[in-house]
Amino acid sequence: MSSVSRSAASGASRPAPKGHEEPSAVPHRSAVRQLALFLRSPEGHAAALGLIGAVLITFGGFGAGSVRRRDPLLEIMHLSWLRFGHGLVLSSILVWLGVVLMIVAWVRLGRATLGGRTTLSELRWIVPVWTAPLLLSVPMFSRDAYSYLAQGALLRDGFDPYAVGPVANPGLLLDNVSNVWTTTTAPYGPLFLLLGQAITSITGDNVIAGTMLLRITMLPGLALMMWAVPRLATHMGGKPTIALWLAVLNPLVLIHLIGGVHNELLMVGLMTAGIVLVLEHKHVGGVALVAVAVAIKATAGLALPFMVWIWMIHERERAIAENRSPMSPVRSFLKTAGTGAGVFGAVFVAASLVAGVGIGWLTALSGSAKIINWLSLPTILAHLITVSTSWFLDTNLGPVLEITRMICALALVIIIVGAWWFYRRTERDAVKGIVVALVAIVVLSPAALPWYYSWPLALAAGFALSTRTLMVLVGLSAWLMLVFRPDGSIGLYTLGHVALATFAAVVAALSLTTVDPLRLRGKPPHTSIPEESRATSQTTPSDRG
Repeated sequence: MSSVSRSAASGASRPAPKGHEEPSAVPHRSAVRQLALFLRSPEGHAAALGLIGAVLITFGGFGAGSVRRRDPLLEIMHLSWLRFGHGLVLSSILVWLGVVLMIVAWVRLGRATLGGRTTLSELRWIVPVWTAPLLLSVPMFSRDAYSYLAQGALLRDGFDPYAVGPVANPGLLLDNVSNVWTTTTAPYGPLFLLLGQAITSITGDNVIAGTMLLRITMLPGLALMMWAVPRLATHMGGKPTIALWLAVLNPLVLIHLIGGVHNELLMVGLMTAGIVLVLEHKHVGGVALVAVAVAIKATAGLALPFMVWIWMIHERERAIAENRSPMSPVRSFLKTAGTGAGVFGAVFVAASLVAGVGIGWLTALSGSAKIINWLSLPTILAHLITVSTSWFLDTNLGPVLEITRMICALALVIIIVGAWWFYRRTERDAVKGIVVALVAIVVLSPAALPWYYSWPLALAAGFALSTRTLMVLVGLSAWLMLVFRPDGSIGLYTLGHVALATFAAVVAALSLTTVDPLRLRGKPPHTSIPEESRATSQTTPSDRG
């Protein structure tokens, strides 16, 4: 039990003096007292530090973020100077300071959570506190929000987003789309296009209002993650508080998915909630939720084949509990897979019919090949081959990249099929198989971006991870958060930027178990958590929230 919970419990045991307050005021006073006690605790200080970081990111983003190419609002407020010269430098400092503060606060909360000093309810309250300032920011670390709005406007104005790119519909929304995506057709599902159509029908071509409303439509995904991730941990043997801290409070998730306005937030929330429903024997509802997630972004579809195994396990267990002979594996598979395919088809066809579009998004998925960066294994291999052979061969990156992408695509198919067959015997195996498949697609697909790692992270957080593994994930999350610039450009090709990001990531990883690993206080570092300890699989009432 945390210090807040203990104090609240002791405070609740004392009777209030008679005549001093109405009974209805007691709960209010208790809540205020509990909040005050929490804010005075080290965990409360970390929560406040994260809030300050989020506020700095929001303010700095007006100059250094993925701002509109022409921003009349800043001009009216006489703040256009924030986008240029010394103003841009100041804005960039504010953003990076805010990012570092959020990472520091997150690591401190992680250290407290590993030590059992936070509760699930406390962590759940911190999520909206850190999120609220980001709701008011310009798009951060990505310009994808402008593409989303432009694609929604295509459907609104009678175009087929699966046939033409935003360039077919000139206007204010097109003016802010990244040049590489102006001619690219939409790679998203029909439900997300419907959301974009609804938003642009309400806000017109107002970029600010459209971005704000787009963020609001993503918030149900965050709520679903807050609900589903801890429940997943109870099924997978992990600890709900650690799962929520790692997968939801993670700055990589909040800053990129909320600040960056990415539809991954909806997709991951729906996918995780659907998996939890299937684990809780609500098979049809779970498959339907994942089908909705696929109608947002296709990646969620990787979970469906693995969910069939879970359904089959439940059918066998129910037959045994009812003293019936279980169906043969083949018959059981045909029944569950057929029912699941029917539910998925009904949901997806309905969304496509309402949107008035076909399945052109499948061909549009190849548009990600335009992204070339070091986060993708085929790109890394192509660069290494090109550089290493440049001394004696006139090798260009393009042809080599085609070959490495082809090889990695074949490896990806083999890994996904192999994982689906290998991880089929238990519920835990099936979820682990989904994690393996998602990691494989992030690493081996033609393009990878930092926020893609939120896909497997949401599920992996539910397992009982060793402290060493958590340190690696903290370092990786911090590094991915720092290697892109606030305006959405890539910092991976700047040696100094990568070096600083790597240094910060290593410090963040060490700080999860060690207070002051750099000895900035002039004292030997204090290790607060044994390095080889494991996140316990036992849950307490406070964990369940």
